[in-house]
Amino acid sequence: MSNQREEEILRRRERIKKSKERRRRNQSRNTGEKKSRRKLIAAGVSIALITAAGGAGYTVVMGNAQKKAEVWSYEKEHYGENVLLSEGLAATNLCVSADDKNEISYDGSTDVHAAGLFDVDGASVRYSNRIHDRLYPASTTKILTALIALERGNLSDVVTVGKNADVSSFPVDASLCGLHEGDQLTLETLLYGLLLSSGNDAATAIAEYISGSEEAFVEEMNDRAKELMAVNTHFMNPHGLHDENHYTTAYDLYLIFQNCIQNEAFLKIIETKSYTASITQADGNVRTEDWAPTNYYAKGIVSAPEGVTVLGGKTGTTGEAGYCLILLNENVAGHPYISIVMGAGSRALLYEDMNALLDGA
Repeated sequence: MSNQREEEILRRRERIKKSKERRRRNQSRNTGEKKSRRKLIAAGVSIALITAAGGAGYTVVMGNAQKKAEVWSYEKEHYGENVLLSEGLAATNLCVSADDKNEISYDGSTDVHAAGLFDVDGASVRYSNRIHDRLYPASTTKILTALIALERGNLSDVVTVGKNADVSSFPVDASLCGLHEGDQLTLETLLYGLLLSSGNDAATAIAEYISGSEEAFVEEMNDRAKELMAVNTHFMNPHGLHDENHYTTAYDLYLIFQNCIQNEAFLKIIETKSYTASITQADGNVRTEDWAPTNYYAKGIVSAPEGVTVLGGKTGTTGEAGYCLILLNENVAGHPYISIVMGAGSRALLYEDMNALLDGA
């Protein structure tokens, strides 16, 4: 890695660190408000609250009563009185939008299923189109798989690939890393295969290692999604191959992804342009596999608008889901944004509409 690239990554991580510090300071200021809300809860007042577990998210203090009222109204409508958390209102850290909005003069297509541009530090939605519609996510599913693996496992753990994760267990047109039963590789290497090469075999290997079985891991995925208040999400597998009961929303993907980008290992992986995996085979021989990101910005096929830097993200494509993409970006001032397009009818349209979003960053 060049010195210039290393310096860019260090500067980016320092900006994220400062954002976390601002969040902690603002949370401290809001302690009094939290105590007041707990008194209401103790008195039997039903209040619907949204939170990102683990304190994730970039905090911006809700500076005016109007915005607070909008958030509370949104939460009551979308999460109901049965969703009650005693740790206080964390939606001040998150982008919240109940309706479609356009603050960026978006000139892309509106016939995609959903699209959104989320200002991370400003905690505001700059553009939203049907972000609460339940849709098939394809391989964007894998960001939650990665999050759980990072939370539950150690990067240095050595994983032995089982029969269910062997390439022969998947359709011939599935996205794969080329894993075989008996292969051994670190969890870190599997995460590169998962997020860069979008390997469905890597997803299954991770799931079985973390939870003992794919089914048990999927239960953890759905539990974790609810902890992140991604309440319109229900997953059936760790990779995103089509299942009619496997769905999420653009907004829920935002909630999951904004938690993922708090993890430095996750950031490092999605920012990587290529990775050479070292895999010990069942016969003891070592082979290497070269993996690269699947998104066209990283490949150099598509260029972002002037002044915008695409840091990394996750693609997803199936016949039922269409073309999907979630990205972490920075504008010319180094300000972070999350952008999402789901259900584009073609790969060309996906990147046209993504660039239309990024023009507003």
